[in-house]
Amino acid sequence: MNSVDSQQRVLSGMRPTGRLHLGHYHGVIKNWIKLQHEYECFLFVADWHALTTDYDNPQTIEAHVWDMVIDWLAAGVSPSAATLFIQSKVPEHAELHLLLSMMTPLGWLERVPSYKDMQENLREKDLDTYGFLGYPLLQSADILIYRAGSVPVGADQVAHVELTREVARRFNYLYGREPDFVELAEEAVKKMGKKGAKLYSSLRKSYQEEGDQEALLKAQALLKEQQNITLGDRERLFGYIEGSGKMILPEPQALLTEAAKMPGLDGRKMSKSYNNIISLREVDDDIMQKLKTMPTDPARVRLSDPGDPDKCPVWQFHQVYSDESMCTWVKEGCLSAGIGCLECKKPVIDAVVAELRPIKEKARQFEENPSSVRAIIAEGTEKARDVAKETLDDVRQAMGLNYR
Repeated sequence: MNSVDSQQRVLSGMRPTGRLHLGHYHGVIKNWIKLQHEYECFLFVADWHALTTDYDNPQTIEAHVWDMVIDWLAAGVSPSAATLFIQSKVPEHAELHLLLSMMTPLGWLERVPSYKDMQENLREKDLDTYGFLGYPLLQSADILIYRAGSVPVGADQVAHVELTREVARRFNYLYGREPDFVELAEEAVKKMGKKGAKLYSSLRKSYQEEGDQEALLKAQALLKEQQNITLGDRERLFGYIEGSGKMILPEPQALLTEAAKMPGLDGRKMSKSYNNIISLREVDDDIMQKLKTMPTDPARVRLSDPGDPDKCPVWQFHQVYSDESMCTWVKEGCLSAGIGCLECKKPVIDAVVAELRPIKEKARQFEENPSSVRAIIAEGTEKARDVAKETLDDVRQAMGLNYR
């Protein structure tokens, strides 16, 4: 698989934390549903990642795995459009993680922003472990084992993708340079024909001497079009233009996703730890009760008191669920005290109940037929392993580990 083709492949995963809530749905799952029709998507349950912080309580992980997968399927993630699998069922992730750990500088892991942030936020846990320090590199292995070109992340996760790019670059530099790499690359350039060879060499010079990113993109597009060179030559020339070796592990790009606009019931981020969630399988009566009792602008003590939508968590729900005319009605009614808080909440209640009704019905069908869920994961895991094995074979060969 060449590095241009890899741009059509997306890798994303979620830690199994049990049943999903509206924050997950609007922040991640709806984006997956869109991406699965635009890219070749590999979507996985990151159960090993769950152990990096919950190694002392693994008993809950299995139930959380299947609950989460049911919610994926019920929400619209399709096994016919994406490959769904469980991380620990593809041991190639672990072997690549081990091999990458041999050449990844310790300082790269210690400087990942989330390392100290998570230690600070999870002070009650003992996270002075090798697994926790190394979890960003396990993420890199998750991405690189599928040679994924794109990783959908929020702005706070870009550092993890950048680490993966550095790891891939270092791996290609250390292990992609065959003893006669330059000679083989120059021979491959000649095979492109006089015109193609001249253009490639000019673009390579512009990129290496001037850092011209446009020249790099043009050279990569040129290589993709070449019919006269082998796949191996193409990979050498991808590496040659960047000054590295043969590109065994393509560098992924961060596919930036919009920050989730779905707040919790109290206006903070929706999170089980804050006890401010609505789960995707919440019963209608509980949804209604939770939304009816949501806090509103504290300045509205009496019905006649005007309010400020920007200080009210219900307004944030309207921004997710209501159209422009409804939002105008809410804002004007709140500012003028023309509507009461319960009146304001009713359209949100109706919208949430309507949105979750088909999801709950599909989830019920999967709950009643757990063998179908396991069959979907088994099939996806088999496909994922086939792809992972190909990458690991190339990695072993590059590192000289393909002896018998």
